[in-house]
Amino acid sequence: MTAFFTRCCKNARHSLFAGLWCLWLLLCGMANAGSIVPTHAALTPTEDGYSLSAEFTVDLGSRMESAAAHGVPLYFSLDFTLERTVRFWLDEHIVTRTLNYRLAFSSLTRQYRLTTGSLNQNFASLEDALRVIGRIASLPVAEKSALKPGETYQAAVRLALDRSQLPKPFQVDAITDRDWQVEAKTLRWKFVATEAK
Repeated sequence: MTAFFTRCCKNARHSLFAGLWCLWLLLCGMANAGSIVPTHAALTPTEDGYSLSAEFTVDLGSRMESAAAHGVPLYFSLDFTLERTVRFWLDEHIVTRTLNYRLAFSSLTRQYRLTTGSLNQNFASLEDALRVIGRIASLPVAEKSALKPGETYQAAVRLALDRSQLPKPFQVDAITDRDWQVEAKTLRWKFVATEAK
């Protein structure tokens, strides 16, 4: 009876040790989820209409960064909307503007290539490429005739990783595994239209 009890205690200690060891490995290897957070956005009147300037802090998280470094192309979408608030009615939609990015690492050149429309740029590091994606400067978004001076509008801007463009196995991970997710926040602000320059 004593031998049986001693064996059970040893097995329990080994099981506890193995469980703690697995937990430690899990915590050490745990990846962090990413986020894209808008820090600033503004509409500026121009000669032809209005342009958008915005800044985002882009953190892909360790899993997505690793995937990008191994050649998985990442797609981003910048979405801007402008609506006019109508009292006692639904808001009037004025403008929608979308800008798409493709970011891919080339093992041949050892550089990250950022593509927007027909424009291509190469970067030595992922951080440099993400900094450019996260900084929007003077993007035309609305014609002069679309807004009425003195009217108040509700603007919203969001930069997000387009999970639908990921390869199929990554799409499943991006939905089911938090470590593969990149949370994107929307920045909303009120804007009073002025005379365009």
